[in-house]
Amino acid sequence: MVSRTVAVPEAPRPGGQNRGDMPRFRRRPPLGLYVHLPWCVHKCPYCDFNSFATGGKRIPERGYIDALLLELQAYARMDVWPAVGSVFLGGGTPSLFSPEGIDCLLTGIGNRLSLSSEPEITLEANPGTVERGRFTEFRQAGVNRLSIGIQTFDDAALARIGRIHTGTDAVRAAEDARAGGFTNLNLDLMFGLPGQDRKSALADLDIALSLEPDHVSRYQLTIEPDTTFGVHPPRLPAEDTIWEMQVSGQRRLARRGYTRYEVSAFAAPGKQCRHNRNYWEFGDYIGIGAGAHGKLTRPGLRCVTRTRNTRSPRAWMNQVNNLQMAGTTSPVEREDLAFEFMLNGLRLVEGFNYGLFEERTGLPREAIRHRIDKARHDGLLREDGDLVVPTALGGRFLNDLIALFLPG
Repeated sequence: MVSRTVAVPEAPRPGGQNRGDMPRFRRRPPLGLYVHLPWCVHKCPYCDFNSFATGGKRIPERGYIDALLLELQAYARMDVWPAVGSVFLGGGTPSLFSPEGIDCLLTGIGNRLSLSSEPEITLEANPGTVERGRFTEFRQAGVNRLSIGIQTFDDAALARIGRIHTGTDAVRAAEDARAGGFTNLNLDLMFGLPGQDRKSALADLDIALSLEPDHVSRYQLTIEPDTTFGVHPPRLPAEDTIWEMQVSGQRRLARRGYTRYEVSAFAAPGKQCRHNRNYWEFGDYIGIGAGAHGKLTRPGLRCVTRTRNTRSPRAWMNQVNNLQMAGTTSPVEREDLAFEFMLNGLRLVEGFNYGLFEERTGLPREAIRHRIDKARHDGLLREDGDLVVPTALGGRFLNDLIALFLPG
């Protein structure tokens, strides 16, 4: 397999730019690896991720892993990359793959890319009984961070959002993860669910905190257009009620020692998600698998490129196995770089510094000066030396703040 190489397109040059106007990068950003495993037992009605219900059929695990490693081999041959600091196995439900398959995948990744001395390796899991008992083996395979998609512990609320596990399943999954040796455990929770009130949202959080996770991802249910809920919207709580759920939950997490470092991310000391933090700081990441996205800085070409893979697992596997390009690569135009940076960086509670902006976009800080001034005038941002921080108002109306940096 090593002698075969998938076609990976060279980064096209951004159009309509003079060489002197193109970004200048002092160094490459940190590098992560995202691996998309797109199958689920059941497609949730709110989910707009690139995922596919198995329908009772077996996953083509071996063939898919072979294709993943073949695609990764093409990236390994394309350039000399910095050491990978994090690997994120997302989906879908990656924990549907066998521990043996995950072990083979991680071994293959380590044989093709240089990993940092202590990489963060995350596996997403759902608390269904199909995965229970596998956590010890996932840990032995090299996974050192587990993210369990609980959403809520309320059985009635779980039914309303189409989840197939129970609250008891969720508690047992977290307990099994600890018993399996995981010392870095994230629990995903949602609020603003159909039929939910402030009391029940906080009850969910209290159960989660009783399990002593290292990290909590707590985010509001949003209705996406290309989903079942988008076609048949459920009745959600009033906006003021949802805001109360959000703020009261943040206070409760803070009292328990969890620091809110991103809009929906709360971490115990030393337990921030390094992979996601790299996204928010506009770092680089290779994306492999059906529907995976990537972002890569090419200092020699003075550009940033976005990659997007074919979404269909079967079509993607056929393309990779036939040594064809399995998606598209496109440059981020100069006028879009600042917006894309802000789209990520303004999600961080502590904001960003101008040095990071210049390093990751290749642009001078003057490129955003007038927009920063506008946001400050509107009370959405504040500056503290080189640090740019969203205000409380800016955090509440984050979409309005980010929109100020739209091109044009």
